[in-house]
Amino acid sequence: MLVRVSHSEGRTTLADYRGALTTRAARRPAVASVLARLPIAMIGISALLYVQRETGSFAAAGLVSAGSLVGVSVGAVIQGRLIDRFGPTRPLLVVALLSALSMAALVTAIESHAATAVLVAFGAATGLSEPMVGSASRALWTRLLPPGGARNAAFSYEAISMEVFFILGPGVAGLLVMAPWAGTGLVLGVALQFTGAVLFALSPAVRAWGPSTGPRGTLLGALASPGMRTLALAALGFGMVIGFVEVAVPASATAAGEPSVGGLLLSAWSLSSVAFGVAYSLRPWPRRLGLRLPALLGGFGALVALLAWPSSLWGLALMMLLAGALITPQSTAHSAAIEVVAPAGTAAEAFGWVLTAVTLGLAAGQSVSGYIVEHAGPGAAFLAASVAGLVLALAVWLLRGTVRVPTTATVEEPELVGAR
Repeated sequence: MLVRVSHSEGRTTLADYRGALTTRAARRPAVASVLARLPIAMIGISALLYVQRETGSFAAAGLVSAGSLVGVSVGAVIQGRLIDRFGPTRPLLVVALLSALSMAALVTAIESHAATAVLVAFGAATGLSEPMVGSASRALWTRLLPPGGARNAAFSYEAISMEVFFILGPGVAGLLVMAPWAGTGLVLGVALQFTGAVLFALSPAVRAWGPSTGPRGTLLGALASPGMRTLALAALGFGMVIGFVEVAVPASATAAGEPSVGGLLLSAWSLSSVAFGVAYSLRPWPRRLGLRLPALLGGFGALVALLAWPSSLWGLALMMLLAGALITPQSTAHSAAIEVVAPAGTAAEAFGWVLTAVTLGLAAGQSVSGYIVEHAGPGAAFLAASVAGLVLALAVWLLRGTVRVPTTATVEEPELVGAR
């Protein structure tokens, strides 16, 4: 249906959060979505630790992890396009089954001490078939809530909840790898993900989301929009900065003689990210999304430069808390920008492209950071992360005109569940 939309630039209130999360039709898919997304970080870390435990090689474990990231980056876009075209139920049920099968194959290969190339192939398959419940959940809110504060709060909730999952996942994985069988965390994570994806796909609100009846888009899909390409560039920069830091921080802890502290330090900036993310959503700045994307990325890059300054792990922890404050605001801004720049009928695919851009940025940042750490130390890697963030923020700023938020616009909105 065609509606008149007044864009609120993403500002929310606490009442908007309450209204979004108590929407009757959203209850079952929201709970199922939590179950499906909770083990996302847990599965990746569990697989890495499991492979390392069985093979004795961090190199092999890293290759399997990289293969999984490549699979996720490809699968996110493919699944998003299928969800937009056919609705979420059938695609999610199929990939949930494929995910369970590919994970069973990976576990079998690990236990049989198969060649590294075989492990990498199965790792890529598990990433490719990871159910993209996050993309479907984010797109579902546009069918459950009208444009405005409550919908913006729902997008913010999606970003904040994912950050919480990434805080909990590595810790749970680290505990479960100490179980009598090192694959416990991997199997438990996949079981939770499979159950959550199936429950989400079969919930009434999701089943009511039928196949698209609109015209087929271009081969580029969501990326046909210039604004969508600008958003993907911002997401790439976001992932790249994080990728640099995720290697440099554990390296700093190892250099200080406390290798076990590296994971805790990374959790520190996630904690400040969640806390500041809620506050930021109540009064986002800058108001214009076209300026918000480069401002947040540039600010993030500038704050990461401070990580090169401390001479102790305590000082690094404090700087991590400061830099982490701009993580969730960026994720929330990316979600809000999809509303503006994604072509009609491509919401799930657009979110998939954002996820792909972040994943590719992570992979690039981690690989370059590893080289810099080896040859120049963690401090140089932090400074390189800052430079990368600032340069890409400048590029996004130059393209800011492609991310336009009209004061009032006529757009095509899906029929709201329960609107009849």
